[in-house]
Amino acid sequence: MIKENFQNILSQLPPGVELVAAAKERSVDEIKAAISAGARIIGENYVKEAKDKVAVVGRDVKWHLIGHLQKNKAKAAVGIFDMIETLDSLELAGILDQECKRINKFMPVLIEVNSAGELQKAGILPEAAEKFLKQILVFSNLKPMGLMTMGPWLDDVEGLRPYFKKTKDSFEQIKKTYGSKLDWRYLSMGMSSSWKVAVEEGTNLVRIGTAIFGERR
Repeated sequence: MIKENFQNILSQLPPGVELVAAAKERSVDEIKAAISAGARIIGENYVKEAKDKVAVVGRDVKWHLIGHLQKNKAKAAVGIFDMIETLDSLELAGILDQECKRINKFMPVLIEVNSAGELQKAGILPEAAEKFLKQILVFSNLKPMGLMTMGPWLDDVEGLRPYFKKTKDSFEQIKKTYGSKLDWRYLSMGMSSSWKVAVEEGTNLVRIGTAIFGERR
């Protein structure tokens, strides 16, 4: 089931769009099934859960943090993840940079964009993303590589288009300004219900869990 689901989605993705298998609360066996089907990036929401899984699954795949990162978990996160997709504050950037320096690591990060301006959600407003990027460029051990957005929870996924488009516009504006200075390449948008809309709006990184693994028990 997992193998068929994964390969079915993979077959529909255009060239250049990468698939992150979102594995929150999934078992090691489920993750291994996705890897055997071709998964090369595993997304995790929680630092402790990821740590336990990495210890068993290993590092033949890349591990992305796709959930909110608490500042007190930053030290552990730096040792576990290959990319942090949810950088959402200057303070967190400073802590991550300090921890990366400590272990001589350069951490790829995506700036989390709160594309709908929802008060209850973390993230930088789309119109402030370029200013935020400029602020974090002082941190030598962070490698900003793009933007990530969740978008609001909507029953109609078509309603997500304006939020994906707004994030894509911010991504392109930053690329125009900083493209020669940064490896600015990733736009992470779209999940199980919305990845097709996200692809149409220009994403090149989709984070898919339920459509691969099925509903959580």
